[in-house]
Amino acid sequence: MTRTVLIIEDNPGIAQLVRMHVEDLGMTAIHCDRGDSGLERYRQGGFDLVVLDLMLPGLDGLAVCREIRSGPGYVPVLMLTAKTTELDRVLGLEMGADDYLTKPFSVAELTARIKALFRRVDAMGSAGQDPGDDAVIHCNGLTIDPGRRKVSTGGQDVDLTAREFDLLMHFASHPGRVFSRTQLLDAVWGYNHEGYEHTVNTHINRLRNKIESDPATPQYIQTVWGVGYRFGD
Repeated sequence: MTRTVLIIEDNPGIAQLVRMHVEDLGMTAIHCDRGDSGLERYRQGGFDLVVLDLMLPGLDGLAVCREIRSGPGYVPVLMLTAKTTELDRVLGLEMGADDYLTKPFSVAELTARIKALFRRVDAMGSAGQDPGDDAVIHCNGLTIDPGRRKVSTGGQDVDLTAREFDLLMHFASHPGRVFSRTQLLDAVWGYNHEGYEHTVNTHINRLRNKIESDPATPQYIQTVWGVGYRFGD
């Protein structure tokens, strides 16, 4: 079945570039140049991925992403931004974006991110077919339910983005094992580009803030200095 990608981008040149390479991947591309019209088109359904610019007329990308995540179902969101501060990236991820690209970006990087998002979606579907993958994980007050993709600490539900959940599951499935940032990029994001290790740092910091009672002294996701991170035994 052909996948359909919704591109919400007001820059005609970038929109055309993304559209051309989405179609080169054998997918159908639909383009909207405003946030409000893009959200309206999204709500009509039928999309497998949203490529979303941060700065848009009508409704900005953060608001569009928030509305997408408040609705039923799950569709991955790849956010495009000309801004480079960590705050802008974190805001996009907090709204539920699965990944982001900072302009200008290369065609190779764009296609790698798109392929990686679809590999993760496919892996999520495959995992759901194996009952053994749905075993609930309990660890010192932390509960991870893979089948429902739910997490709680001390009996209180924790609101995680899709990527944060996948990262936590990867750690919890390999307790005690140390992973470098590069290994985490390969395993959870499905790609590794030099210089993007900060993506891992950002997600781990946000995950710690959500699940750790004291993020400065984490008991679940621990730093192994000079190497990477591990999930506490």
